[in-house]
Amino acid sequence: MLGLGGAQRQQDAEQQDGKDQEDCQVAQRDRGHLAFLPNGSPPGMRRRFGGQLLPYRVASSIGLEWRGLGDTIFLVTTLRSRSRKELRDTAFAYVDASGRRRLPIHDASHVRNALARFNQVLFEDEASRDHARTRLLRAAKKYGIVPIGFIDGQLRARAPATLPKGAVTFLLTDIQDSTGLVHRMGDRYATLLADVRRIVRGAVRTSGGREVDARADEFFAVFKHAPSAVHAALAVQRNLRDHDWPPDGLVQVRAGIHSGRPTLTDTGYVGLSVHAANRITSLASGGQILLSRAALRALGEEQIPEVSFVELGTHRLKGLPEPETIFQLVVADLPRNFEPLRAAQ
Repeated sequence: MLGLGGAQRQQDAEQQDGKDQEDCQVAQRDRGHLAFLPNGSPPGMRRRFGGQLLPYRVASSIGLEWRGLGDTIFLVTTLRSRSRKELRDTAFAYVDASGRRRLPIHDASHVRNALARFNQVLFEDEASRDHARTRLLRAAKKYGIVPIGFIDGQLRARAPATLPKGAVTFLLTDIQDSTGLVHRMGDRYATLLADVRRIVRGAVRTSGGREVDARADEFFAVFKHAPSAVHAALAVQRNLRDHDWPPDGLVQVRAGIHSGRPTLTDTGYVGLSVHAANRITSLASGGQILLSRAALRALGEEQIPEVSFVELGTHRLKGLPEPETIFQLVVADLPRNFEPLRAAQ
């Protein structure tokens, strides 16, 4: 164990070799001490601390800082505010809508720190998380860092096994006339689609739902409670209505809600309830929200203020064994008059 005199010598060495103070798994907790791993740290750390126990107070006195999860310790370098201001936005994995910059990735030590802290950051939506993850992994590759633990953690966080099981409610949205929008907008359609996904993701997350899949112009979400799916659908339509779309890019989205007991597999949900949600959505017009009788029953006794439901008849849907009774969600501040349901097969 180091005495205070030894700590001073270590401080002098630290000033000579500050580059070794990196964000690495180099120590573990041991009864109030940092136990440095002989083979787990950069060369400078091994020379100074390898195999030794360093009391917390001594570690603090020589300028070491650490973050940890459980018994694992990551030594970190602190990015001072002045240095932070001098960095460009490209030196951060994530810059939110307000301009706040998170997860600096301008050198190897901060990339390691960002990998360790990534799941602690609250992102605005899944698109922002995906973009930040991509930037972080590119930075790791640049500095020769192999983020095996990070990748495993991300896969576990996004695994289908974390989705709700048993009785659930699906919300499926689909952009009306997406092909026409592509023809009219050309390359600008990619930006429009990103805006739609951001709006839908935000509504789903705010309402307590989970994204299952997003492909082309469709977005598939799941909710443990049916009222949450209704709140999300309303938020989607209201936020899309209020968005400032380009003159040739007015977006209208059809939405379908269905409740059931699908099977959750390693690749996602399977079963007739998944197909039913898709078929019900395909009946809708842009701006319309349709529900199955199963979804209406799943709402139970819960009353959603100012919301009512209008029965639109019973229809036989392709691939489903029994006809389905369809209802339209009606609320005062959204359109309620639509064309007859699109052809059901």
